[in-house]
Amino acid sequence: MSYTRFQEVLLQEQPDCGFDTYRDLLPSMKNLIQKSLFAVRKTIDPQKRKYCFELFGYDFILDEDFNTWLIEVNTN
Repeated sequence: MSYTRFQEVLLQEQPDCGFDTYRDLLPSMKNLIQKSLFAVRKTIDPQKRKYCFELFGYDFILDEDFNTWLIEVNTN
């Protein structure tokens, strides 16, 4: 589901929630991603390989108060 579609569904279900995906959700997700990458910065690419990259899949959940929680991070 796109962020725009999520916002539409959210407004249908809770029109007075005051939550905005671009203003509230994305910044909190980015903050959690930055913190997680900072925590493992010394263990990513220990062989210092050139010309390669890793992909990470981040799973988040929102609680009933619209707090963003990082559930897990998947690699490769």
